[in-house]
Amino acid sequence: MSKKKTYSFHGVVILFALFIPMLTSYYKQATRISPDEDLTYNKPNLAGLVISDEKPKFTTTSWLDGGYQEVMDDYNNDHWAFKEISVRLNNQLYYTCFNQLRVKGFVSGKEGYVFSEDYIFSAYGDDEVNEDKVISLMQKAKVIQDTLKKKGIDLMFVYAPGKGEYCKEFIEDKYKHPVKQTNHDLYSKYGKQYGINQLDLYDLFNKLKPVTPYPLFPKFGHHWSYYGECLAMDTIIKFIEKLHRCDMPDLRIGTIEVVDTARSRDADVLKGMNLFKNPEQNMKLAYPQIGWEDDSLKNRTRVLTLSDSYWYGPVYMGILNGAFAGGQFWYYYNKVIPSPIPGEKVEVWQLDLKQSIESNQVIMLLYSDGNLSAFGNNFIRDAYEMYTSPKTYYERKQKEDQIQNFAKQIRETPLLLKKSTQKSNDEQIPLDSAIKVDAMKLAGMIK
Repeated sequence: MSKKKTYSFHGVVILFALFIPMLTSYYKQATRISPDEDLTYNKPNLAGLVISDEKPKFTTTSWLDGGYQEVMDDYNNDHWAFKEISVRLNNQLYYTCFNQLRVKGFVSGKEGYVFSEDYIFSAYGDDEVNEDKVISLMQKAKVIQDTLKKKGIDLMFVYAPGKGEYCKEFIEDKYKHPVKQTNHDLYSKYGKQYGINQLDLYDLFNKLKPVTPYPLFPKFGHHWSYYGECLAMDTIIKFIEKLHRCDMPDLRIGTIEVVDTARSRDADVLKGMNLFKNPEQNMKLAYPQIGWEDDSLKNRTRVLTLSDSYWYGPVYMGILNGAFAGGQFWYYYNKVIPSPIPGEKVEVWQLDLKQSIESNQVIMLLYSDGNLSAFGNNFIRDAYEMYTSPKTYYERKQKEDQIQNFAKQIRETPLLLKKSTQKSNDEQIPLDSAIKVDAMKLAGMIK
């Protein structure tokens, strides 16, 4: 007599658990805008993550070579229904239980402060560059400065204090040790020695620190506070007026609103932490009402700024049109802001460097201490060679433009950018380096 087959409750539960990932991939929280539109369908609201927006298209070739399966798996991983809540709960666990930030390169400090680890290293001189490199850069900068001065253009350097330097008392003790020399010390020393026009905002921030009524750096932000940015902008404008002997529009500061919840960029790291529940901020931050003096006769000094992300704040506040006569911002000597071609992303290598430089009255390089090791991002190298040996410069540029073209494609294609980002994480190299390697592969220069 045959026994009747039975199924245990536990077996059913296990089987169901195995099918949960597949079932959730079919569940969608968002509503399709149209049958053919998949760009925002179930896209998680997570800051700082590279998301594959475009749903892969099936072709016989991509199926046979395995490409379709790979990109479709990546797409489903980004767009499954519980992606956002899963990431937030995971990040919350690490932050609440272990005081760890799931943000690449950022760590927790004392009293809730968050820091870029690179800026801690910078504050203690752990990223010090070779002294000869700084000397060589300053020598070339002096040649550029003198060359441009004959054309009525002023070159200037601005050194911006980072959060690690300004908020040392809130850095965890494990990072602290006696400081011998920092990159800021080297650049400031040799800039002065070679007669470079330079503004050291360390002096301003250190002078204000004991007396400022409002924080110049927020707890959960990476950059200067909104209030600190206002003070920095005002100081920079006054320095340019003295250097270039011109009168520029004034930054007008009106009523100051003080709140206990960060606005603007004052919680940019907190946003990138992607937590399920944000912590109490416990900090009074100031938000002045600002405006620019409306005087077209004053707003004639066009300033080109090369900088890192510290300059984004002033750009958002309108300094380019408000005081810099429509001058551009070259982000890391790469992205051009605003784009000279509406609706299209333009990078510096696509411009005529000589014409771009000489269409301005002031060239300002502003870098925070955490990025001094890459000060100017090859602008000094390129401008020096262009003015002293134009033939070799344009020959080299022609070769490099091919790589830059593919690098631009990678930056503008989420799927390719995601692969480069993964390479950067896996090999512990800067993202720009990973993009360059992938661009050289696409150009057929390496395998």
